[in-house]
Amino acid sequence: MGIGRIGVWHPLLGRAPAPAVRRAAVEIEALGYGTLWFGEAPGTREAFSAAGILLAATERISVATGIANIWARDATAMAAGGKSYGEAYPGRFALGIGVSHAPLVSQRGHDYTRPLAAMRAYLDAMDTAAADLMLVDDPPTPRLLAALRPRMLELARDRADGAHPYFVPPEHTARAREILGSAPILAPEQAVVLERDPAKAREIARAHMDPYLKLPNYVSNLLHLGYQDHDLTGGGSDRLVDAIVAWGDTETVARRIGAHLDAGADHVAVQPLPTDLRGGVDQLAELAPALGVRPGE
Repeated sequence: MGIGRIGVWHPLLGRAPAPAVRRAAVEIEALGYGTLWFGEAPGTREAFSAAGILLAATERISVATGIANIWARDATAMAAGGKSYGEAYPGRFALGIGVSHAPLVSQRGHDYTRPLAAMRAYLDAMDTAAADLMLVDDPPTPRLLAALRPRMLELARDRADGAHPYFVPPEHTARAREILGSAPILAPEQAVVLERDPAKAREIARAHMDPYLKLPNYVSNLLHLGYQDHDLTGGGSDRLVDAIVAWGDTETVARRIGAHLDAGADHVAVQPLPTDLRGGVDQLAELAPALGVRPGE
């Protein structure tokens, strides 16, 4: 599967009205970005339904779940969904899966006390189910794990085709590559704001970051990276905001994307902020030349 070096992560690809999603997908494909990423959470479409809209609307661009929640469907359904799109759209679909977050999982009535063990058992069940499926996805559909901390990254290395870290600075990318080794795919997300005024840029960034700083997985990972408790309050300290969200002109933002690639990323999923879909596509068009993204690539 060719995901390209630069893709697009946008939450509204998974929950905006279908006509708007189709238009955005076609425009992003025409710009030359390699992959469309979206998440699955309360208020979004079911992950495979969202992927189907994007795949059907486009011709070449790859589509990846970032991520499909393992608590939203059993392992047999996940395996079948991934192989089905791999068969129907050869080389254009990647299945990113993850354990989500304790507050969201508890809403579904599940027990989140051992997420690593849950993922390991889920992968076992997926592999068993895949062996019985009479579907041929050629090339095989890549399986990526949402992985932040070392043990989940090790599982991504050993039981998947790579990792899709979210809400991370380039320093995490370097650590992730060290754990994964050279072969697995490493595709971090990077939020960006095309705004040169520091106060305005950080205001937009904090509005984006504040909900994530209430989720223990992200907090734990940031503390592991060396940030302090005071960095995590009020939407984040300037230091943390500037690490998580790249802001400035196109060249400044492009340097941050380059920092991830230099740290070992194979692909960076760019998330334009704020989350307005039309504005996001416009930012992506403005960014494309600085990122080396060209139509038809």
